[in-house]
Amino acid sequence: MLAKLSPAIRQYLLVTGNYWAFTLTDGALRMLVVLHFHQLGYSALEVAMLFLFYEFFGVVTNLFGGWLGARWGLNRTMNIGLGLQVLALGMLLVPPAWLTVLWVMAAQALSGIAKDLNKMSAKSTIKLLVPDNQQGQLYKWVAILTGSKNTLKGVGFFLGGLLLTVLGFQGAVLAMALMLLVVWLLSLVFLRRDAGVAKNKPKFKELLSKSRAINILAAARFLLFGARDVWFVVALPVFLASQLGWDHWQVGGFLAAWVIGYGFVQGVAPRVTARAEVSPRRQAVVWGALLSVSPLLLAAALWQSAPIAASITLGLGLFGVLFAVNSSLHSYLIVAYARADGVSLDVGFYYMANAAGRLLGTVLSGWIYQSYGLVACLLISAALVLLSTLAISGLPSREPTQSLK
Repeated sequence: MLAKLSPAIRQYLLVTGNYWAFTLTDGALRMLVVLHFHQLGYSALEVAMLFLFYEFFGVVTNLFGGWLGARWGLNRTMNIGLGLQVLALGMLLVPPAWLTVLWVMAAQALSGIAKDLNKMSAKSTIKLLVPDNQQGQLYKWVAILTGSKNTLKGVGFFLGGLLLTVLGFQGAVLAMALMLLVVWLLSLVFLRRDAGVAKNKPKFKELLSKSRAINILAAARFLLFGARDVWFVVALPVFLASQLGWDHWQVGGFLAAWVIGYGFVQGVAPRVTARAEVSPRRQAVVWGALLSVSPLLLAAALWQSAPIAASITLGLGLFGVLFAVNSSLHSYLIVAYARADGVSLDVGFYYMANAAGRLLGTVLSGWIYQSYGLVACLLISAALVLLSTLAISGLPSREPTQSLK
């Protein structure tokens, strides 16, 4: 059956399959680390620090990974990412006494490099598989890739909490490492060798030489993902475990359900945003403004002592729907505005900003929650979303203008 598909479709399926497998382990590993080390008595800020290198090296990787992708090919950067994730998981299989903060941070650094090599490669490859005059199709493919990835990340959150309960920390890590090892070996055999190699080899100085549109999109992405992670990454799971007394599997399952729903909305975003490929800036501003209100509503509910579980469920659901649409729009925009030759340079730069936003959000999530509580995290989230929306409002028109039917 696969043999009857076009080469472009086959490569899309291979890239998406790699991305799915990686994302499953990435989501599970994050939940494992948060819950396991919180159980060991680490404070919210200390748990956040475990991800400091993960996010920092994600910033570095996206910057240099795009340059490497343009020179070596996207298949190589994707396979390097898969291999590094297997190694990162292997580092966590040492005896428990060896799992010091620095050792876990080093393993997370490798995982951060791996994650962003994999994501940059997958998003860049899609640009090469869709003709430039089919922007509607490009938006749909990007939305499907991004949405399905986040759905599986949600499954990974649930899997991480479940495996921690059933197999323990090391048993869970071993199971994931073996699964990803098989995927990596298959990818080495079947992924196309020349995808993404630039015709004109980019110079190192081109890493930071970007158009106004790419810089605006990067700034908006930085603020958008800082707004999400400032309350979602550390503050929320610790709040659910400490304030509501939920078990590991309950925290993992709740966050998994949110991310699965978030991924589903991302996948169908092209149906919701009314031909956003025609007027992407206006759509991004409208949806960004709506998103900025949602954390304020949840903060107000918690401030007024509304029922906590119901408020968190409804507030997180509203934020998830609106954030998913915003994220899908932004993901389409960077692929649409990126240059076709050496696409990974622009996409890598953009996801460098994405990783920097996650780094900011992760550190603030632990510090602000520990010092001021969840309501303060939500207020900062609203401010960051508003700044992101203001940034995207300055996006210039895409040139040359395409017929987007």
